[in-house]
Amino acid sequence: MSEFRFLISRIDRIGDVVLSTPLPREIKKKYPNSFVTVLVKNYTKDIYLNNPNVDLILTYDNENGGNKPFWKLRNEIRKLKFSHSFMLLPEERLNYLLFLAGIPNRFGVGHKVYQMLTFTKYVNRKKYKQFRHEADYCLDMLRKINVEVKDIHPEIFLSEEDKKRAIDFRTKVLKNHNKLIGINISSGNSAPNLSIDEYKKLIFELKKIATFQIAVMDKEVPTFIDNIEEVIYPNRNNNLRSSIINFFALDLLVSNSTGPMHIAAALKVPTISLFCPLTACSPKRWGPLGNLSEIILPTRHYCDTQCPIDPKKCDYSGEGGLKADYILNRFNSFTKTLAW
Repeated sequence: MSEFRFLISRIDRIGDVVLSTPLPREIKKKYPNSFVTVLVKNYTKDIYLNNPNVDLILTYDNENGGNKPFWKLRNEIRKLKFSHSFMLLPEERLNYLLFLAGIPNRFGVGHKVYQMLTFTKYVNRKKYKQFRHEADYCLDMLRKINVEVKDIHPEIFLSEEDKKRAIDFRTKVLKNHNKLIGINISSGNSAPNLSIDEYKKLIFELKKIATFQIAVMDKEVPTFIDNIEEVIYPNRNNNLRSSIINFFALDLLVSNSTGPMHIAAALKVPTISLFCPLTACSPKRWGPLGNLSEIILPTRHYCDTQCPIDPKKCDYSGEGGLKADYILNRFNSFTKTLAW
């Protein structure tokens, strides 16, 4: 049995799980013979498939979405005899699971009462620094055990069969076009987002370019976008792994700050991303890592005069906000740097 056995838990959303992927790699650099397991939800486990730095994937919930019974999961974790656990999202139930599983070295985020009661070590994140990335914050867990972090870039690994599927998909949908341009419209209210009308205008302008095939990449396509002629919808009702393969086939993805943007970045697909300058939503903290990218922000005047403060209520509309024609201009400038 390996001397060090690590459990990394990230039981939240797609983008957050993608940003946890540097941890197994950095652990294996220092402890190549260690045993590394990730604990995630079923709908995000595909992010870690084929990852050579991960020895085992555990799921927190059942395939129907309900959490696994407490004692069943506790026993599943306990029998693996982990020496260390890293809880990247504070969660009381998970905290007690890790404690009762007998893991001697447990690390969490913040200093919750339930962490104090279980003697869980912690990384203090009360005072966020705007200019540090979320992936870098996650890696503070490893710094607590003196792992020197040299690379914070996320990564998603595809098998040779996955890559073949991506090539086949690309060949099938491109037809007489040269470039496959993805547009991801929805965001799950995790950040401000362009209005549906402006996305629709952008799609119509981009599809005028004869060399482009436009693909709306959402799993659940928003109303009024779902039946545009000559636009394809490859991820509609798709499982995550198939969607990841389709993202890999893109030449570029346009989206707001959302999980698909992080998937594209981890696959080294160029991205154009809409962002809000508020500290909690800033591209300095949540921007794409490791790929060629263009960040688009509203004007300072817009933020000073029309910001609703609540990111869920902002659609960048109004004077100084973000419009389809401005995004198209930035698109054209960015693609010139890609030697298109």
